[in-house]
Amino acid sequence: MTREPYPNARRDDVVDDYHGTPVPDPYRWLEDADQPESKEWLDAQSDLFTKAMGASPMREGFRDRVAELVRSGSVGAPAWRGDRRFFMRRTPDQEHAVLYTADPDGTEHALLDPMAMDPSGLTTVDSWQPDKEGRRLAYQISVGGDEESQLHVVDVETGERRDGPIDRCRYSPIAWLPGGEAFYYVRRLPADQVPKGEDQYHRRVYLHRLGTPTDQDVLIFGEGREKTNYYGVSVSRDGRWLSISASRGTAPRNDLWTADLLASSLEAPELVSVQQDVDAQTGLLFGRDGLLYVFTDRDAPRCRVCVTSPELPQHENWRDLIPEDPEAVLSDFAILDDLERPVMLVGWTRHAISEISVHDLATGEKIGEVPTPGLGTIGGITERPEGGHEAWFGYTDNASPPSIQRYDARTGETTLWAASPGAVEVPEITTEQVVYRSADGTEVHMIVISQPGTGPRPTILYGYGGFGVSMTPGFSAGTLSWVEAGGVYAVAQLRGGGEQGEEWHRAGMLGDKQNVFDDLHAAAEHLIATGVTTPGQLAISGGSNGGLLVGAALVQRPDLYAAVACAAPLLDMIRYEKFGLGATWNVEYGSADDPEGFSWLWEYSPYHHVREGVAYPATLFLVFGSDTRVHPLHAWKMAAALQHAQTADDRPILLRNESEVGHGARAVSRSVELMADQLAFLAQHTGLTG
Repeated sequence: MTREPYPNARRDDVVDDYHGTPVPDPYRWLEDADQPESKEWLDAQSDLFTKAMGASPMREGFRDRVAELVRSGSVGAPAWRGDRRFFMRRTPDQEHAVLYTADPDGTEHALLDPMAMDPSGLTTVDSWQPDKEGRRLAYQISVGGDEESQLHVVDVETGERRDGPIDRCRYSPIAWLPGGEAFYYVRRLPADQVPKGEDQYHRRVYLHRLGTPTDQDVLIFGEGREKTNYYGVSVSRDGRWLSISASRGTAPRNDLWTADLLASSLEAPELVSVQQDVDAQTGLLFGRDGLLYVFTDRDAPRCRVCVTSPELPQHENWRDLIPEDPEAVLSDFAILDDLERPVMLVGWTRHAISEISVHDLATGEKIGEVPTPGLGTIGGITERPEGGHEAWFGYTDNASPPSIQRYDARTGETTLWAASPGAVEVPEITTEQVVYRSADGTEVHMIVISQPGTGPRPTILYGYGGFGVSMTPGFSAGTLSWVEAGGVYAVAQLRGGGEQGEEWHRAGMLGDKQNVFDDLHAAAEHLIATGVTTPGQLAISGGSNGGLLVGAALVQRPDLYAAVACAAPLLDMIRYEKFGLGATWNVEYGSADDPEGFSWLWEYSPYHHVREGVAYPATLFLVFGSDTRVHPLHAWKMAAALQHAQTADDRPILLRNESEVGHGARAVSRSVELMADQLAFLAQHTGLTG
């Protein structure tokens, strides 16, 4: 069947010079979505996509099954303030999770319901933080996916608005001071106070007192520092100790300071350096026992926990409590001290599978393990801020919706605390962890999910490979729907991720980024060599940095893949810093303004490696109109380039543009439609028939 013709996209003779290298950019005009020609082209692409998906035989079945599986709902771990707890829960028919609080007698009240705020479903809750007494709640919301995070404060008992909205609070922590009358937070400078195009940067740490205008907020930190810095801020439970961290963009390192708020004023804390200009990430917990617990990858790429005095926070005073493990990555810890022998619970991931060990708090000696429901992923371990003998943690795996487990250190037992509220029938699946070798001989792990059976089957290979993010098991309606329909779903733990610690991350960033793409190609070749699938049945899928991954893969090895789903991708790696939050990522990728960084990016930038006369895989780009992290222009330009170059008429290049959503959270119904389109497209071009 002859495909529909692609919308016309003119090719301009735009060429930039980078360090003596000519860099063509024929679709530069698509960077301006407001000009009539761009709008016309985008509308035509939407028409083309709609026609193509209308002919897809499996779309309705995938949509119905994904919708059925997401009715499991979700539940979050409790945040305790005395006998009051706060938690998120989404019931089967809700579009968004709701924040609840429960009184000491167990009576629940809905505190934040996004659908009650905005029945359109476009408002999302970005973050929330109760004060230290549980009487007030600070929360941040965004509209239409823009992630701008307006900050509000309400009274927990009455729901009465106490403060806000405060704008420009994207990615801001909230560090309450005791009493709930003031907090430290992070806010960007106004657009009229920064250079044009830099309004997403220039953050500062402020002290805000409830009920006062924000122009009276006291500047605490950040003046004169790197424009792309992100700041963290926290205050110890007793209100004595302040900590501030600074990291340049997403760099895997941070500077860190503390201040004694009893010895200096809240408005002018006397900061003491913990580490500066050190190539390491470090975080602090001020313990109830008067000690300072240090979580760090300094001299320990798989992380360790050290202990010192808050008055002596520098590296030379640290004492190892939980040393680095040679195989597992230390991910989390919690302290249970209402015991004859106080303990520390330590969370680990071993090849992306979670476990929790129990250690003597004084010596660090391992004295046991926390029973867990299976081989899956454990969320953050939480305890009561005032101490106790209980801890809570989230759990999920490939076949289990999220649940909250409770561990009792007095009995050593783990019990179910809260299950996802919806009952769903999950298909029978098998999960296998395999090991394969990449191009340079490095061993890489991969999780392969399927139903019982043999013989090559349509397969989706998923990866991310960046920013130290680990690919761990989790309940996914899309994955289960694909596997139930007869496909295989594989998740590769590529370099660039955090599955093997910080060294694994750094082996896939900057000048070593090609390792990530080689790891994906090797994963595909392993799946083919072992009979799991064939090149004609193999699809790859990734989003954001994972969109860059599959974009590079499809131009490097078009012969290896039958289909590609590329969501919210970075694809023009020469100009990526100029859009969205791109300038915060040059610590991960490098900068084209630097000759060496340019050479790295030029080697693999997907947009610049599209070649005419090549049979490329069937490719679906999925982008979101309000995405303020990764601009959709990357996918627009790449789609135009591929449509121009494609020689395989039966392998379409399609573009799915969605408005009023962004890079992150969205209503459940819109997630269902997105997943149905993606799965149906991949099924059609890998031969999956259900």
